[in-house]
Amino acid sequence: MGLGRPEAPPLEQFLAIGLDKRTAQNAVANKKVTSNLLAVIKEAGVEMCDKAIGNLLYTVATKYPANALVHRPMLVKYVVSTKIRSSAQLDAALSFLSNAGPEPFELDKFEQACGIGVEVSLEEIQASVKAIVDENMDAILEQRYHINVGSLCGQVRKLQPWGDAKIVKEELDNKLFEVLGEKTEADEKKPMKKKKEKPAKTEVQTTVATPPPSEEELNPYTIFPKPEDNYKVHTEIFYSDGSIWRCHNTRELLDKHLKATGGKVLTRFPPEPNGYLHIGHAKAMFIDFGLAKDRGGSCYLRFDDTNPEAEKTEYIDHIKEIVNWMGWEPFKITYTSDYFQDLYDLAVELIKKGLAYVDHQTPEEVKEYREKMMNSPWRDRPINESLKLFDDMRRGLIDEGKATLRMKQDMQSDNKNMNDLIAYRIKFTPHPHAGDKWCIYPSYDYAHCIVDSLEDITHSLCTLEFEIRRPSYYWLLVALGLYQPYVWEYSRLNISNTVMSKRKLNRLVTEKWVDGWDDPRLLTLAGLRRRGVSATAINSFIRGIGITRSDNSLIRIDRLEYHIREELNKTAPRSMVVLNPVKVMIMNLEDDKVMDLDAKMWPDAPADDAASYYKVPFSRIVYIDRSDFRLRDSKDFYGLAPGKTVLLRQCIAVVTGDDPEDIIEIRAEYDPLKSTKPKAGVLHWVAEPSPGVEPLKVEVRLFDKLFLSENPGELEDWLSDLNPNSKEVIQGCYAVPSLAKAVLGDKFQFERLGYFAVDTDSTPEKLVFNRTVTLRDSYSKGGK
Repeated sequence: MGLGRPEAPPLEQFLAIGLDKRTAQNAVANKKVTSNLLAVIKEAGVEMCDKAIGNLLYTVATKYPANALVHRPMLVKYVVSTKIRSSAQLDAALSFLSNAGPEPFELDKFEQACGIGVEVSLEEIQASVKAIVDENMDAILEQRYHINVGSLCGQVRKLQPWGDAKIVKEELDNKLFEVLGEKTEADEKKPMKKKKEKPAKTEVQTTVATPPPSEEELNPYTIFPKPEDNYKVHTEIFYSDGSIWRCHNTRELLDKHLKATGGKVLTRFPPEPNGYLHIGHAKAMFIDFGLAKDRGGSCYLRFDDTNPEAEKTEYIDHIKEIVNWMGWEPFKITYTSDYFQDLYDLAVELIKKGLAYVDHQTPEEVKEYREKMMNSPWRDRPINESLKLFDDMRRGLIDEGKATLRMKQDMQSDNKNMNDLIAYRIKFTPHPHAGDKWCIYPSYDYAHCIVDSLEDITHSLCTLEFEIRRPSYYWLLVALGLYQPYVWEYSRLNISNTVMSKRKLNRLVTEKWVDGWDDPRLLTLAGLRRRGVSATAINSFIRGIGITRSDNSLIRIDRLEYHIREELNKTAPRSMVVLNPVKVMIMNLEDDKVMDLDAKMWPDAPADDAASYYKVPFSRIVYIDRSDFRLRDSKDFYGLAPGKTVLLRQCIAVVTGDDPEDIIEIRAEYDPLKSTKPKAGVLHWVAEPSPGVEPLKVEVRLFDKLFLSENPGELEDWLSDLNPNSKEVIQGCYAVPSLAKAVLGDKFQFERLGYFAVDTDSTPEKLVFNRTVTLRDSYSKGGK
C-alpha cells in the first residue's frame, strides 16, 4: 500500500468548503461536530467547493437524524450535485429521512418530498408575493416599513417552498415599494417599544414557589426508548481504511424480536460471581430491574460466569439472596454458561466467515503488537486451519496459554477495543456451574453481547467505562447477523472514603484488613445490611442521585447517611444505653425504691397509646455517661458537675451533684418537686432495675469512615490510608431492660448517641449493637 496524501487539519478542511472562519472554529471546538463534518466531507469526496454547498454540508453534519445514518452518503451526493441546493429542500430531506429511518425507500418519493427537479418561475414567485401582500394589506398600510418582512417571506415560502429565497425577498421588497413608495422620515425612525404597565402594588404575603419536579425526577426511566423504536443506528464503527459500519436492526430482525418478546421490555442484571455485591451494584439493580418494572416488563438475573478460576458457589448464593433483599424479583435466573454450546457454535460460524482466527501469540506479544498496531502473524491463516485448531482447543489437545481464538476486527483502529479482541482462551479448570465439560471459555467481550441478543434483551445497560466497548459489542452482532439490543451507559457510582473495586475489596477481605465481606465499614450490600441500613434507604439514595451519563463525580458519604437517617428517624424506636457508665447514687431516694416510668418510643407518641411507650426503672443507683460529668464546670458544658443541676431524660428528674473525692461514684440528690431550675442539658441514663442488680450489659460497636482520604482509590499506596480508628468496640455498656428482647433485624435510636442495629454476633447471653449512623446530619445543611 502506498503512502497517501496526508489529511489537512480539520480547520483547513472546513475553510476549504467555504465555511466562514467563525463557524469553522466553532466546529473544531466541538468534538462531535468535528467528527461528523469530517465524515460528511469524506462522503462528499470534495476538498474544495462552493460556499453554498459547504453550508449545506455543514447543516447535514449538525442536523442529520441519527436513526438514518445509513442514508447519509446518498443525501450528501444530492447536495454536491446541486440537486438539493436550498435550505428548504435540505430541511425537507432531513424530515423525510428521519421518518424513514434505516429502512430502504423509493427514491421517487424522496425526490418528490424534497422538490428535486422542481423549477419555480419568476412569474410564479411574483404571483405568490402579490397574494400575500394583498392578504396583509391593512397591516402593511398601518405599519408601513415597520412591518415584519420575515413573516411575509415565510408566508410566501409556504406557497412556494422550492422558490429561491433570495428572489422571494427581492420581489417582496419591490412590491412593498410599489405599495408604499419612498420611505418617509417616520419610516426611518425605530418604532418606540411600548412599556409594560407595572401592576399595582398590593400587600400580599408571598412565598417562594418551589419549581415542580421534572418528568425525569418523577420517573427516571422516561429517558429510555420503547422496544419498537430499536431500528435506529446504535453507533458508527469507523475503520482505519475509511469504511464505516452503521449498526442498526433491520426491520426483519426487529419484527422477529418483537414477536418473541410480545413487545415487552426485557433487561438483565449480569453480575460476575467473583465477590459480594456493593452499593454500585445497587444502582445497576435500580436501573435494570427498575426499568423493567416501570414498563411492565421483566429482568433476568444473569450470572456472567465466564471465568471459572474466580467464581464460587458462595458468591452465587449471596447474589441471589441480596438481590431479593434489595426488593427485586428476577424474571428468570440464567448463567452465561447456559449458552456455552451456542457461543461455541457461533464462534465456528465467525471463523467460517473469515472474521476469527486461532492465534498463538503470548500476552506480552499481543500487547506489543496492539501498541504498534501490527497484525498477528497468524491473522491471515486459512479458515480450515483455524477451524481445526479451534476444535483441538475444545478437545483439550492444546496446552493452556498456547492458543486463543481472536476476532478479526481492526488492528489499526485507534479504539483498542477493536484490536482483534480475544474470544476464547484455554483453561483446564472445572466450572462451578457447567462442570468439566469445557476446557475453553469465552471472554466477556465475546459472550456478553451474544447472550444479550439470545435472551432478546431490549435495553443493555452498563456503566460508562464500557462505552468504549460499544463498537466491539455491535461489531460482533452485525458480523453474526444477530438482533442488536439498545445499549446505554450511565455514570458509575463513586462514594467518598471507601473503595468499590472488587479487586481492592477482595484484598481487604482476604488479607483481613476488615472482618469479612459483611464488615459494617464496607459499602458492600451485606456490610450495609449488617450495619443496619435498609434496602429502602439504599434505593432512596440511588433514586436521589439519578440515572445520568454525567462524569463519575465523587458523591460524599454524607449524602447516603442523610437517606439512612431520614428513614430511621421515622422507623427506629427510642431507647437508652450508656456507653461509659459512671455510678450516680441518689442520696435522698430510698434504697429499695424503684419507680417504673413510661418512656416515649417516639417524640410525638400520643398519651393514650400504651404501645408507644416502654418501661424504664428509676432507682437509687443511676448510671450516666462518664463524658456527662466534670469536676470543674464551664459555660459550654451541659452535663453534671459539683453543685450543678441537670434533668434526666424521660423521667425529667432533677439531680444535683456533690463534689466527690473521685469519679468512681457521684453522689447526688433527687428533686421531685423541680424546685431548682436546671441550667444544664438533659442527660440519658440507665438505672439498676432492682436494688443491687446490675443493669443489662451490652456490647456497642462504633464505626467511622474506613479511609482517611475522600478518594483512596486514586492513591498508589491506598492501604496506608486506612483509618486506624474506623472501628471502636465498647464492652460493658449499660442498657435499659426492654432492650433484652431485641433480636437480629431490630433497630433503635439510642438517645443522644445515634441509630443502632442488632449485630449478627449477638447471642442470648450477650447483645451486640452496631451504630448505623450518628444523629448529626451534615448533608441536609448543604442541601439535598
